[in-house]
Amino acid sequence: MLQFLLVTLLAVAVLIFSIVVLKMHPVLAIFLAALITGIGYGYGIPETISAITGGFGSTLTGTGVCIIFGAIIAMGVRDTGAVKSMVNACVTGFKGKNMELATGLASFLMSIPVFGDIVGVLMTPIVSILGKRSKTSMSTMSGFSALGANLTHCMVPPTPGALAMVLLLGADMGMTILWGTVICLAAYLITWVICHGWVSKEYIEPRAEFVGSIQPVETGDYREMLIKEKGLPNLFLALIPIFVPVLLIAGSSFAGLVMDTESAVYKVLAVLGGREMAMLIGVILMFLLAFKYKDAVTANHKINTGKSTENLKEIILGDWVVEALQAALMPLMITAMGGAFSAIIKANPAINELGNAIAAVNFPSVFFPFMIAALLMAAVGSRTTAGMTAAAICMPMMAQLGLTPLATFLLCGAGTMCFSHVNDSGFWIGVSFYNISVKQNFKYCTLLGTIAGVVLFVLISTLAVVHII
Repeated sequence: MLQFLLVTLLAVAVLIFSIVVLKMHPVLAIFLAALITGIGYGYGIPETISAITGGFGSTLTGTGVCIIFGAIIAMGVRDTGAVKSMVNACVTGFKGKNMELATGLASFLMSIPVFGDIVGVLMTPIVSILGKRSKTSMSTMSGFSALGANLTHCMVPPTPGALAMVLLLGADMGMTILWGTVICLAAYLITWVICHGWVSKEYIEPRAEFVGSIQPVETGDYREMLIKEKGLPNLFLALIPIFVPVLLIAGSSFAGLVMDTESAVYKVLAVLGGREMAMLIGVILMFLLAFKYKDAVTANHKINTGKSTENLKEIILGDWVVEALQAALMPLMITAMGGAFSAIIKANPAINELGNAIAAVNFPSVFFPFMIAALLMAAVGSRTTAGMTAAAICMPMMAQLGLTPLATFLLCGAGTMCFSHVNDSGFWIGVSFYNISVKQNFKYCTLLGTIAGVVLFVLISTLAVVHII
């Protein structure tokens, strides 16, 4: 076990050094760490390479199509104006107050099937405009919008990293979606109650290029804050391409618990609720939404991309796919390489000895996955990498720790909410787009995420201790 610990620590140190000091791309850094790990464990170079390629391929097989389909849905959400309909619904629901909740909850919903960084960029103009109209500081608007996106990015499949972790740990997909959504929403609201007064003390203007000549609303009428564009889809239609895949995946999982697996209904639900099929249905629904709101799609696409394409089919079947592939490439590669690193770690039998040793000293079992994920997040700056690595370390020792796959997944996800800083790509979205300095982003985004991670840990630990999850 000593060799396992020393080699694993060395590999993690190399991973940290490569990303933080050498500024190496995470994909190459993870590959290097995996190579060192396999050789250090004594697998030999050919066996290590074989394990890396096998883990890379199996992870890509399990998540790749879903990531691409999720990115296509994101392009549709952008060009149809669906995200604006979601924000308008939240503005109306809150009567123009607490605008950070309007954009935060919209980001929360979008980030369930879509990679969190993509959501952050897509939400930038809306967050800035509503901040200007409501005279709400960017410290508040960006902090809570990023928090909403990051929570479901970490904790609710089929977003890429979460999906890969669920498959690795063998957690039930339906229960993961249910509990991940409920716990994340509770943590979001609790964090807002704790922090919203503090983050609003400093007023920060939005970037001028996103708000133009827009002026604050002085009348107090929330309807003046609504995004007024012709052809916006109604809320129900806007949500269908996002929620139908999630409901199909969850429904298939629950059907397996309560239905006869030989029944016709179960077989239909099992097909429709397969990850790839459910996401494909979401893409098709987004295409149908685009046909219904053709004029809005062509106008928004020109604004968003600078292209003057008037042919709707060319936009949705060509441009959307090209843009989605470009947006999905980095999440795809990081997730797959994280799976390769995980395959190396979990194959070592010494990890079971580590689990027994932790159990023997009565170390709080719920703290271990959370702590490992939080430390890795601080070190490598990628929630996907940190979560996948933590899950790989914890997966073989779940029995010794007395944790279910669901609890282990949630605890690892909670840990990745903590300690985002300059080595996290999401950190720079706030700095680049929201007129916030690095110091201010530490104060408002890093701190909010870490507090939310601690809140998540308390909620999940309570549920785990009483054996609800």
